Parts: sequence; structure tokens; C-alpha cells
Amino acid sequence: MSELFTAGGIISLLTLTFLEIVLGIDNIIFISIAANKLAKKDQAKARNIGLLLAMVFRITLLFGISFIISLQEPFTHINLGWLNAGISGQSLILFIGGLFLLYKATSEIHEKLEVGGEHEVTVPKGSAADKLTAVVLQIALINIVFSIDSILTAIGLTHNLPIMIISVILSIVIMMAFSGPVGDFVNRHPSIQMLGMAFLIMIGFMLIAQSAHDAHVSLFGSGVGEVPKGYLYFAIAFSLLVEVLNIRMRTKQESSK
Repeated sequence: MSELFTAGGIISLLTLTFLEIVLGIDNIIFISIAANKLAKKDQAKARNIGLLLAMVFRITLLFGISFIISLQEPFTHINLGWLNAGISGQSLILFIGGLFLLYKATSEIHEKLEVGGEHEVTVPKGSAADKLTAVVLQIALINIVFSIDSILTAIGLTHNLPIMIISVILSIVIMMAFSGPVGDFVNRHPSIQMLGMAFLIMIGFMLIAQSAHDAHVSLFGSGVGEVPKGYLYFAIAFSLLVEVLNIRMRTKQESSK
């Protein structure tokens, strides 16, 4: 614990907290879109429950660091000549999570395009408690995927458990503070909702590619390279900037009429 109050400990804490927030951006996008399916009064509750679940799950995983590391070791191998891979728990979780994001995003896009009205699909059928439970379960499921990536990043940066736990708590508190404004902004602008679902498709493909890389998949002698997350976050940031400029332009045009 004394290492926390050293210059190196403070730098590690700030760096790791920043990285946790960056890695949590895709989580906030998913939580905002999932919570949008609920009534207005339940959206904040779903976002906060989802982020609290993420915090509890990540802290629990931190106490099982040896288990997390073991997930990177293959538990079975595929050797078909043209296809070779070493399947690990980590690669399997990332693959399933990527498929889930692709399904979730494409189904949401299909609903909005085919059903034809954003207000017709914002609230699913069932009681308010059932709706909230369904959304929280979706958030909890995808938190498993995002938490694995977050904890592996923490392990790679420092081995000091108190620093990792404090950084997780700080990052979740900051994300809880900003998840509401992000959710409200997404709800006010349907184009941002569509852009967010496109982001989920990108993230889903990235998770599947990352799972293939972690499993050392080789197809006809060609391996799958690692997808630099910096490119993904730059694409998301650039797309958001362009869309924000479009929104400002449309707002000025409407106010001038």
C-alpha cells in the first residue's frame, strides 16, 4: 500500500485510470444504446446498475489475477493443416462477445429501419421490472467481455493490487458521471444512435479479430495480426467529431429559418 503514495505509484494510478476510461468508451456506448430501450425514468438506473456491475466484476477479477492469466493459455488446439489455432478462455470470451455485439447492433439497426419509428421501438414489451432486468442482463453480459480487456491492461501496467482497484473505482465513478449526458445526447439525436450502433459493429469485428489473434489462428499459412486499438478509437473520435459538426450545422440552419 505504501507504493501508492510514491511518485511512481501516483503516475501508475493516473495512467491506469485514464486507460480504463478510454477502454470504457465502448462500454458506455453500449450501455447508452441498451438503456435507450427503457422508459426515461429507468434509463439512469440501468446505466448506473450496469456500471456498478462492471466495477464489481472487475474488482472480483483483480483478486483472481492468476485465473485471468490462465485464460490466456490454450485449453485445446485445432490442427487441420489449412486451419491451426490454440483456443483459450480469453479468445473464446472475446469471440462470443464480438458475435453478441454484431447481433445486437444489426438487430437494432434492422428495427429502426424496418419498423420505421424511433418511438415505436424504444420500449420493449413486458412490465417495467422485466424491461429493466432484460437490459441489465445485456449490460452485465457485455461487461464480462469489456472487463477481461480492462483487467489484462491493468495487469500489464502494474502488479500493485491497491493501485489497480483504486483505478477501477475512479474510472467507473467518472464514467457514471458522464454516462447520463452521453445517454441524453444519444437519445436526442437519432443519427448519433445509428452512428453508435455502427461503432458497436466495428467493435464486434475488432473483438473477433482480437480473439483470432489471441488464439494464434493460421488460415492457409497466414496468421491474424493484432488490431491496434488506437486506430479504432481514432475512427470513433473522428466520426463523432464529423457528426457533431453536422448537428451544429443543422441546428444553425433550422434556427435561421
